[in-house]
Amino acid sequence: MIWVIRNSRLGDQRGWFTESFSQRRFDEVGISTRFVQDNHSLSHEVGTLRGLHFQTPPFAQVKLVRCLRGRILDVFVDVRRGSPTYGKWGSIELSSARDEQVLIPQGYAHGVLTLEPDSEIFYKVSDFYAPKNDAGLRWNDPDIGVVWPGQVDTDLISEKDAKLPLLRNFESPFPYDGKPLELRVLEP
Repeated sequence: MIWVIRNSRLGDQRGWFTESFSQRRFDEVGISTRFVQDNHSLSHEVGTLRGLHFQTPPFAQVKLVRCLRGRILDVFVDVRRGSPTYGKWGSIELSSARDEQVLIPQGYAHGVLTLEPDSEIFYKVSDFYAPKNDAGLRWNDPDIGVVWPGQVDTDLISEKDAKLPLLRNFESPFPYDGKPLELRVLEP
C-alpha cells in the first residue's frame, strides 16, 4: 500500500509552519516504520530522471519522499513476486507548493522525474545504503510502460540507470504481503 501523507500548514504574515513527520501519527494508522537515514538530492534540469531504484533484502528500504523545491513526478512500480499488481505502476506529483509526501514500502521500484528546474527531493529511508544491494529496473521498460510526462532528457540519465535490467529479466526477492498496489491518503 502506498500512502500519500498530507500535512497542514499553519501560516501568518511571517510565512508558515508544518509538522513534516510524526511517528505518533503513523502509529495511529499502523505505519510502524523506523527511519534511519535522510537523503537530499537536487536536480537542476527539467527532464532529469532518477530511477527506478530499490535495495534488495536484507537491506530493503521503505522511503518517505517529499519535494522541498520545484515539482517532480514520483513513480512507484510493484515488484513483489506473486502480487496481482506485479509490474504495475502508479505515480503522484509532488511539489513544494503542496505539502504532501509519499510513503513507498519495500517491494516497490521508485523513480522521480523533475518537472521544474532546480527541484530538490528529501526522503527518509528505513535502512542504510548498502551498495551490494543497490538495484533497480530500466526507466523505459516496455513491460512496465511508465508514461513519463514531457520530455525525459536521456543525456541526464546516469550510466548506471541506463543499464538497469528489464522486468522480464528480474527475479524478485520481495514476497507479496497481501496488499495490492493502491493509494491511501493520510489527512492531517
